[in-house]
Amino acid sequence: MSDNLIYHTRFSPAEFDAQYNLRAGRPDYEETIIPSWAADSETARSTLTCQIDNRYGAGEKQKLDVFSCGDSAAPTLVYFHGGYWQRGDKSIYSFIAPPFVNRGFNVVVVGYDLCPSVTITQISEQAREAMTYIWRNAQELGLNPDRITVMGHSAGGHITQMMMATDWPTYAANLPADLIKAGIPVSPLSYLEPVRLTEALNAGIRMDKAEAEAQSPMTNHPPVTKAPQLVVVGGAETAEFHRQAHMYVETYGADRPMGLYVVPEVDHFDELNVLVDPASPFFKHSCYMLQGKGPNL
Repeated sequence: MSDNLIYHTRFSPAEFDAQYNLRAGRPDYEETIIPSWAADSETARSTLTCQIDNRYGAGEKQKLDVFSCGDSAAPTLVYFHGGYWQRGDKSIYSFIAPPFVNRGFNVVVVGYDLCPSVTITQISEQAREAMTYIWRNAQELGLNPDRITVMGHSAGGHITQMMMATDWPTYAANLPADLIKAGIPVSPLSYLEPVRLTEALNAGIRMDKAEAEAQSPMTNHPPVTKAPQLVVVGGAETAEFHRQAHMYVETYGADRPMGLYVVPEVDHFDELNVLVDPASPFFKHSCYMLQGKGPNL
Protein backbone atom coordinates (compact mmCIF):
# COMPACT_ATOMS: atom_id res chain seq x y z
CA MET A 1 0.00 0.00 0.00
CA SER A 2 1.24 3.49 -0.83
CA ASP A 3 2.82 5.48 1.99
CA ASN A 4 0.23 8.17 1.25
CA LEU A 5 -2.53 5.74 2.21
CA ILE A 6 -1.02 4.58 5.51
CA TYR A 7 0.17 8.04 6.56
CA HIS A 8 -2.88 8.44 8.77
CA THR A 9 -1.65 5.75 11.16
CA ARG A 10 0.98 8.17 12.48
CA PHE A 11 -1.51 10.69 13.85
CA SER A 12 -4.10 10.87 16.62
CA PRO A 13 -7.69 12.03 16.08
CA ALA A 14 -6.81 15.30 17.81
CA GLU A 15 -3.92 15.88 15.42
CA PHE A 16 -6.16 15.21 12.45
CA ASP A 17 -8.76 17.60 13.87
CA ALA A 18 -6.08 20.30 13.85
CA GLN A 19 -5.33 19.55 10.18
CA TYR A 20 -8.91 19.26 8.91
CA ASN A 21 -11.14 21.34 11.22
CA LEU A 22 -10.34 24.53 9.35
CA ARG A 23 -13.07 26.74 10.76
CA ALA A 24 -11.36 26.49 14.14
CA GLY A 25 -8.43 28.37 12.63
CA ARG A 26 -10.62 31.14 11.23
CA PRO A 27 -12.61 32.71 14.07
CA ASP A 28 -14.00 35.22 11.56
CA TYR A 29 -15.63 32.44 9.50
CA GLU A 30 -19.18 32.92 10.81
CA GLU A 31 -18.96 36.68 11.39
CA THR A 32 -17.15 37.75 8.23
CA ILE A 33 -16.50 35.12 5.58
CA ILE A 34 -19.97 33.58 5.24
CA PRO A 35 -21.86 36.92 5.49
CA SER A 36 -19.58 38.40 2.82
CA TRP A 37 -20.11 35.47 0.46
CA ALA A 38 -23.85 35.51 1.13
CA ALA A 39 -24.12 39.24 0.40
CA ASP A 40 -22.12 38.92 -2.82
CA SER A 41 -24.26 35.94 -3.80
CA GLU A 42 -27.48 37.88 -3.27
CA THR A 43 -26.09 40.61 -5.51
CA ALA A 44 -25.20 38.02 -8.16
CA ARG A 45 -28.72 36.62 -8.20
CA SER A 46 -30.25 40.08 -8.43
CA THR A 47 -28.01 41.34 -11.24
CA LEU A 48 -27.28 38.32 -13.45
CA THR A 49 -29.66 36.51 -15.77
CA CYS A 50 -30.41 33.37 -13.80
CA GLN A 51 -32.77 30.47 -13.22
CA ILE A 52 -32.99 29.64 -9.52
CA ASP A 53 -34.00 26.36 -7.87
CA ASN A 54 -34.25 24.05 -10.84
CA ARG A 55 -35.11 20.71 -9.24
CA TYR A 56 -33.01 17.77 -10.41
CA GLY A 57 -33.93 15.16 -7.75
CA ALA A 58 -36.33 14.34 -4.95
CA GLY A 59 -34.11 15.44 -2.05
CA GLU A 60 -34.85 18.66 -0.19
CA LYS A 61 -31.71 20.41 -1.44
CA GLN A 62 -31.52 18.73 -4.85
CA LYS A 63 -31.84 21.98 -6.78
CA LEU A 64 -29.46 23.95 -8.95
CA ASP A 65 -29.08 27.55 -10.12
CA VAL A 66 -28.13 28.50 -13.68
CA PHE A 67 -26.37 31.80 -14.44
CA SER A 68 -26.36 32.71 -18.11
CA CYS A 69 -23.84 34.72 -20.09
CA GLY A 70 -26.38 35.00 -22.92
CA ASP A 71 -24.67 32.48 -25.20
CA SER A 72 -26.07 28.94 -25.06
CA ALA A 73 -23.08 27.65 -27.05
CA ALA A 74 -20.57 28.89 -24.46
CA PRO A 75 -18.71 26.56 -22.08
CA THR A 76 -20.42 25.77 -18.78
CA LEU A 77 -18.85 25.64 -15.32
CA VAL A 78 -20.70 23.35 -12.89
CA TYR A 79 -19.78 24.17 -9.28
CA PHE A 80 -20.20 22.00 -6.15
CA HIS A 81 -19.78 23.78 -2.81
CA GLY A 82 -17.85 22.58 0.24
CA GLY A 83 -18.74 22.27 3.92
CA TYR A 84 -17.55 18.74 4.76
CA TRP A 85 -20.72 17.27 3.26
CA GLN A 86 -22.66 18.54 6.31
CA ARG A 87 -22.83 22.34 5.97
CA GLY A 88 -23.47 25.00 3.37
CA ASP A 89 -26.07 25.80 0.78
CA LYS A 90 -25.85 26.67 -2.89
CA SER A 91 -27.33 30.11 -2.15
CA ILE A 92 -24.08 31.11 -0.39
CA TYR A 93 -22.01 30.36 -3.51
CA SER A 94 -23.72 32.35 -6.26
CA PHE A 95 -20.78 34.75 -5.88
CA ILE A 96 -18.71 32.28 -7.91
CA ALA A 97 -20.74 33.11 -11.03
CA PRO A 98 -20.18 36.82 -11.90
CA PRO A 99 -16.54 36.80 -13.06
CA PHE A 100 -17.13 33.72 -15.22
CA VAL A 101 -20.40 35.02 -16.67
CA ASN A 102 -18.74 38.33 -17.44
CA ARG A 103 -15.95 36.44 -19.24
CA GLY A 104 -18.47 34.63 -21.45
CA PHE A 105 -19.15 31.38 -19.58
CA ASN A 106 -22.36 29.90 -18.22
CA VAL A 107 -22.33 28.76 -14.58
CA VAL A 108 -24.37 26.18 -12.68
CA VAL A 109 -24.22 26.08 -8.87
CA VAL A 110 -25.48 22.77 -7.49
CA GLY A 111 -27.12 22.07 -4.15
CA TYR A 112 -27.25 18.67 -2.48
CA ASP A 113 -28.58 17.11 0.71
CA LEU A 114 -26.25 17.06 3.70
CA CYS A 115 -24.98 14.61 6.27
CA PRO A 116 -26.20 13.17 8.57
CA SER A 117 -29.59 13.21 6.79
CA VAL A 118 -27.82 11.45 3.92
CA THR A 119 -24.48 9.69 3.57
CA ILE A 120 -21.44 10.67 1.51
CA THR A 121 -22.35 7.76 -0.77
CA GLN A 122 -25.78 9.29 -1.36
CA ILE A 123 -24.25 12.74 -1.97
CA SER A 124 -22.06 11.29 -4.71
CA GLU A 125 -25.18 9.76 -6.24
CA GLN A 126 -27.03 13.08 -6.04
CA ALA A 127 -24.14 14.76 -7.84
CA ARG A 128 -24.43 12.19 -10.64
CA GLU A 129 -28.14 12.94 -10.82
CA ALA A 130 -27.31 16.64 -11.16
CA MET A 131 -24.83 16.05 -13.97
CA THR A 132 -27.30 13.81 -15.79
CA TYR A 133 -30.03 16.42 -15.42
CA ILE A 134 -27.76 19.19 -16.73
CA TRP A 135 -26.69 17.16 -19.76
CA ARG A 136 -30.18 15.95 -20.65
CA ASN A 137 -31.85 19.33 -20.11
CA ALA A 138 -29.09 21.54 -21.47
CA GLN A 139 -31.20 23.03 -24.26
CA GLU A 140 -33.99 24.09 -21.87
CA LEU A 141 -31.40 25.48 -19.44
CA GLY A 142 -29.62 27.44 -22.18
CA LEU A 143 -26.41 25.42 -21.85
CA ASN A 144 -24.05 23.57 -24.17
CA PRO A 145 -23.98 19.86 -23.17
CA ASP A 146 -20.72 19.35 -25.06
CA ARG A 147 -18.64 21.91 -23.13
CA ILE A 148 -19.05 21.05 -19.43
CA THR A 149 -16.31 21.58 -16.84
CA VAL A 150 -16.82 20.57 -13.20
CA MET A 151 -15.31 22.45 -10.27
CA GLY A 152 -15.76 21.93 -6.54
CA HIS A 153 -14.12 23.14 -3.34
CA SER A 154 -13.17 20.94 -0.36
CA ALA A 155 -16.00 18.37 -0.09
CA GLY A 156 -16.98 19.73 -3.49
CA GLY A 157 -13.48 18.86 -4.66
CA HIS A 158 -14.15 15.27 -3.60
CA ILE A 159 -17.43 15.39 -5.52
CA THR A 160 -15.57 16.71 -8.57
CA GLN A 161 -13.14 13.81 -8.43
CA MET A 162 -16.03 11.37 -8.07
CA MET A 163 -17.66 12.85 -11.17
CA MET A 164 -14.39 12.44 -13.09
CA ALA A 165 -14.46 8.79 -12.01
CA THR A 166 -18.02 8.11 -13.20
CA ASP A 167 -18.55 5.81 -16.18
CA TRP A 168 -21.47 7.77 -17.60
CA PRO A 169 -22.66 5.29 -20.28
CA THR A 170 -22.85 2.61 -17.59
CA TYR A 171 -24.51 4.96 -15.13
CA ALA A 172 -27.44 5.88 -17.38
CA ALA A 173 -28.59 5.22 -20.92
CA ASN A 174 -27.46 7.52 -23.71
CA LEU A 175 -24.91 9.46 -21.67
CA PRO A 176 -21.55 10.05 -23.38
CA ALA A 177 -18.33 8.78 -21.84
CA ASP A 178 -16.87 12.29 -22.13
CA LEU A 179 -19.85 14.06 -20.55
CA ILE A 180 -17.35 16.10 -18.50
CA LYS A 181 -14.65 17.76 -20.58
CA ALA A 182 -12.47 18.97 -17.67
CA GLY A 183 -12.30 18.98 -13.89
CA ILE A 184 -11.01 21.49 -11.34
CA PRO A 185 -10.89 19.93 -7.84
CA VAL A 186 -10.07 22.74 -5.40
CA SER A 187 -8.60 21.63 -2.04
CA PRO A 188 -10.07 18.18 -2.66
CA LEU A 189 -10.53 15.45 -0.08
CA SER A 190 -9.09 12.66 -2.20
CA TYR A 191 -8.65 10.12 0.60
CA LEU A 192 -11.37 9.93 3.25
CA GLU A 193 -9.90 7.75 5.99
CA PRO A 194 -8.11 10.65 7.75
CA VAL A 195 -11.39 12.61 7.76
CA ARG A 196 -13.15 9.60 9.28
CA LEU A 197 -10.59 9.62 12.08
CA THR A 198 -11.35 13.20 13.08
CA GLU A 199 -13.63 13.53 16.08
CA ALA A 200 -15.12 16.96 15.48
CA LEU A 201 -15.89 16.50 11.80
CA ASN A 202 -16.96 12.89 11.57
CA ALA A 203 -19.45 13.37 14.39
CA GLY A 204 -21.65 15.07 11.82
CA ILE A 205 -20.66 13.02 8.78
CA ARG A 206 -21.02 9.62 10.51
CA MET A 207 -18.77 7.91 7.98
CA ASP A 208 -17.57 4.42 8.82
CA LYS A 209 -14.38 2.73 7.64
CA ALA A 210 -16.13 0.86 4.82
CA GLU A 211 -17.65 4.02 3.38
CA ALA A 212 -14.38 5.92 3.70
CA GLU A 213 -12.72 3.23 1.63
CA ALA A 214 -15.54 2.87 -0.88
CA GLN A 215 -15.94 6.60 -1.50
CA SER A 216 -12.28 7.60 -1.76
CA PRO A 217 -11.02 8.64 -5.21
CA MET A 218 -7.60 7.39 -4.14
CA THR A 219 -8.72 3.83 -3.44
CA ASN A 220 -11.73 3.03 -5.60
CA HIS A 221 -12.46 5.85 -8.05
CA PRO A 222 -9.70 6.74 -10.52
CA PRO A 223 -10.58 9.05 -13.43
CA VAL A 224 -12.18 7.07 -16.26
CA THR A 225 -11.31 9.39 -19.16
CA LYS A 226 -8.31 11.40 -20.29
CA ALA A 227 -10.14 14.66 -19.61
CA PRO A 228 -7.72 17.28 -18.25
CA GLN A 229 -7.77 18.28 -14.62
CA LEU A 230 -6.37 21.20 -12.67
CA VAL A 231 -5.95 20.32 -8.98
CA VAL A 232 -5.72 23.39 -6.74
CA VAL A 233 -4.62 23.97 -3.14
CA GLY A 234 -4.01 27.12 -1.12
CA GLY A 235 -0.40 27.89 -0.30
CA ALA A 236 -1.23 28.52 3.38
CA GLU A 237 -3.38 25.42 3.80
CA THR A 238 -2.48 22.66 6.23
CA ALA A 239 0.01 19.94 5.34
CA GLU A 240 -2.82 17.42 5.03
CA PHE A 241 -4.60 19.41 2.33
CA HIS A 242 -1.36 19.67 0.39
CA ARG A 243 -0.92 15.91 0.75
CA GLN A 244 -4.49 15.29 -0.42
CA ALA A 245 -3.88 17.31 -3.58
CA HIS A 246 -0.42 15.95 -4.30
CA MET A 247 -1.33 12.28 -3.92
CA TYR A 248 -4.13 12.59 -6.47
CA VAL A 249 -1.88 14.27 -9.04
CA GLU A 250 1.00 11.88 -8.41
CA THR A 251 -1.24 8.83 -8.75
CA TYR A 252 -3.40 9.78 -11.72
CA GLY A 253 -1.47 12.50 -13.55
CA ALA A 254 1.01 10.32 -15.39
CA ASP A 255 -1.25 9.39 -18.30
CA ARG A 256 -3.61 12.36 -18.63
CA PRO A 257 -3.26 16.16 -18.75
CA MET A 258 -3.20 17.12 -15.08
CA GLY A 259 -1.64 20.06 -13.31
CA LEU A 260 -1.25 21.18 -9.71
CA TYR A 261 -1.67 24.87 -8.96
CA VAL A 262 -0.83 26.33 -5.54
CA VAL A 263 -2.65 29.60 -4.91
CA PRO A 264 0.01 31.74 -3.22
CA GLU A 265 -0.28 32.70 0.44
CA VAL A 266 -3.96 31.90 1.01
CA ASP A 267 -5.78 29.46 3.23
CA HIS A 268 -8.72 27.15 2.53
CA PHE A 269 -11.30 29.94 2.51
CA ASP A 270 -9.49 32.89 1.00
CA GLU A 271 -8.57 30.86 -2.08
CA LEU A 272 -12.21 31.24 -3.21
CA ASN A 273 -11.86 35.02 -2.93
CA VAL A 274 -8.83 34.76 -5.18
CA LEU A 275 -10.76 32.55 -7.62
CA VAL A 276 -13.36 35.26 -8.24
CA ASP A 277 -10.74 37.97 -8.84
CA PRO A 278 -10.63 38.27 -12.64
CA ALA A 279 -7.03 39.49 -12.45
CA SER A 280 -5.80 36.45 -10.53
CA PRO A 281 -3.83 33.61 -12.10
CA PHE A 282 -6.25 31.17 -10.43
CA PHE A 283 -9.18 32.65 -12.34
CA LYS A 284 -7.19 32.73 -15.56
CA HIS A 285 -6.08 29.10 -15.18
CA SER A 286 -9.72 28.13 -14.62
CA CYS A 287 -10.73 29.95 -17.80
CA TYR A 288 -8.09 28.00 -19.75
CA MET A 289 -9.69 24.80 -18.53
CA LEU A 290 -13.17 25.94 -19.51
CA GLN A 291 -11.91 26.83 -22.99
CA GLY A 292 -10.64 23.30 -23.45
CA LYS A 293 -6.97 24.23 -23.34
CA GLY A 294 -6.03 22.00 -20.41
CA PRO A 295 -3.74 23.00 -17.53
CA ASN A 296 -1.72 26.03 -18.61
CA LEU A 297 0.76 26.44 -15.77
